[in-house]
Amino acid sequence: MWAKLNNAQDTIEEIISFPKTMLINGTTYPRQIFQWSTSELKAVGIVPVTTSGTHLNEKYYMEKAEAFAIAGDKNSVVKTIGEKVADKNLADVNEVWTQAQIDAGEAPDGTKANDPKNDVDGSQIVTKGLKTLAKEKADIDANGKLQRFDWLIQRKVTAETAIPSAVVTYMANIRTDHSDICTAIENASDLNAFIALHNDTFKEDGSVDVVARVNRWTADTNVKQYRR
Repeated sequence: MWAKLNNAQDTIEEIISFPKTMLINGTTYPRQIFQWSTSELKAVGIVPVTTSGTHLNEKYYMEKAEAFAIAGDKNSVVKTIGEKVADKNLADVNEVWTQAQIDAGEAPDGTKANDPKNDVDGSQIVTKGLKTLAKEKADIDANGKLQRFDWLIQRKVTAETAIPSAVVTYMANIRTDHSDICTAIENASDLNAFIALHNDTFKEDGSVDVVARVNRWTADTNVKQYRR
């Protein structure tokens, strides 16, 4: 990545992601210009872009848009990433109108700042928090594991054939796992505690010691033959 500076080299005119033909001060240069040395490029106002910082985990944090600034020696442009705006909300948020949205004419007539935002049916618009989203994933995971044995339940109902005891035990364990996972999610006191539920722990040799709580389910080793 490169940046094209103005003639005074105090303003960024363009960020260049890939080599391309360039029109500089009335002269057209082919894309091969980017094979030139750094000093040769600098002579026509093109400098490399270096990156400062690392992106945050978008699952948990909101970060500022990347920003570009000319380095003090004007030999490069620094792209800054990974500056946090805020943590994502653990709890659900009831959306409200802001004064800026009202001033921009986006809100219904008569709306005041902090009035609730409603959908077309008049219901409060709610943005789901991390805890709700995590519990919904647990629901999906548990249902997916249980549904593989639905045919045994149907057979029990329609043909009165007993469900193997190993399957009954396994399904009960999955329901317990689901309950334990959802409880752990709900009890997370802050974002760090919530993140910890999603991270494996490791032994000194690098192997997994404990699987993350949200991913730790009873193994189906003893009931694989019954899956469909």
